[in-house]
Amino acid sequence: MAALKYAGLDDTDSEDELPPGWEERSTKDGWVYYANHFDEKTQWEHPKTGKRKRIAGDLPYGWEQETDENGQIYFVDHLNKRTTYLDPRLAFTVEDQPTKMTTRQKYDGNTTAMDILQGCDLSGKVAIVTGANTGIDTEKVRD
Repeated sequence: MAALKYAGLDDTDSEDELPPGWEERSTKDGWVYYANHFDEKTQWEHPKTGKRKRIAGDLPYGWEQETDENGQIYFVDHLNKRTTYLDPRLAFTVEDQPTKMTTRQKYDGNTTAMDILQGCDLSGKVAIVTGANTGIDTEKVRD
């Protein structure tokens, strides 16, 4: 906790609230990134939670996306006759759920090599087999 305090990350009461000097932005294709104005750096992960986010859905009714003369995107709210550089969809972001590894398959003595290798393309790969002279298909008898 002391490290968070030193970094200035413990002064907010919400996990998703950004620390001072940080800003949430979005790319044209809907990915959210975070700008640290103190260090003048950006990153994909939320500075407190470490999670990645993306924007879900289209612009709200009455909103339009435009580009200014410098190539920066801004948003027009036609209903309230306002413009902003903040994407109104940032309030409705969703966490990017990375694909989880499939659960490990359990094998037993009846499992064949083809069962294990099903769906694996090993072309162009090199395999090294060690310990092949002991322990495979042998049974030690104890007296």
